[in-house]
Amino acid sequence: MGFLEGKTAIITGAGFAALKDGSAGSIGYGIATAYAKEGANLVITGRNVQKLETAKEKLEAEFGIQVLVVPADVNAGADNKAVVQNVVDRAIEKFGRIDVLVNNAQASASGVTLADHSTDQFDLAIYSGLYATFYYMQACYPHLKEAKGSVINFASGAGLFGNYGQCAYAAAKEGIRGLTRVAATEWGPDGINVNVVCPLAWTAALENFQEAYPEAFEANVHMPPMGHYGNVETEIGRVVVQLANPDFKFMSGETLTLEGGMGLRP
Repeated sequence: MGFLEGKTAIITGAGFAALKDGSAGSIGYGIATAYAKEGANLVITGRNVQKLETAKEKLEAEFGIQVLVVPADVNAGADNKAVVQNVVDRAIEKFGRIDVLVNNAQASASGVTLADHSTDQFDLAIYSGLYATFYYMQACYPHLKEAKGSVINFASGAGLFGNYGQCAYAAAKEGIRGLTRVAATEWGPDGINVNVVCPLAWTAALENFQEAYPEAFEANVHMPPMGHYGNVETEIGRVVVQLANPDFKFMSGETLTLEGGMGLRP
């Protein structure tokens, strides 16, 4: 019996992606696994239906929870408010409540320099990250207020430290940090805590980044002092679970760097 038994978490970008060795290589799936271990029912979203269905099958079979798959793609050409509202409506229809919102989804054209970035590439990052976070927070707010719930948003060292070749990604992530701080101020009286996680984990996306943009990878991705990259479930997902724990309710508006000692800043 976990502390999230009978509660519901929406996790964006939670499809299953495999590393070359076959193990889980998706931060969203790692978070979903950590939440499933605490007994939460899950609403998982993303653009890739097959990855979402694979995640649902694995999570339900292993943990005996219920997983609702709702494909959703926030982009420059969509009616994004309606797209997100559909996810929230389906969640309420299925589970009757929303206790936790995890805004993890993000796409970007990492590796392309600022001078070479196109408007479409910039839009890809801003819509999939910043706009998606904005719309999900707005749509979930009434339900989070009722549940005195938690929001965990995702930013990145790319924004904190100005990584090479990641201008749109960094802009989206720093926008999410600003949005988070405002929400912590405005929603604190409602009993909602809102925090940011900046992770460094070895993922399928990072493997692909290394192959596609070796120069940008070499410039940006360094081995942390801990001597390894984070595990998507045990070293990222479990922290994200604790941010929804009642024991951590007084923490709000904070940015946590989970980078094995590499995310040091004033």
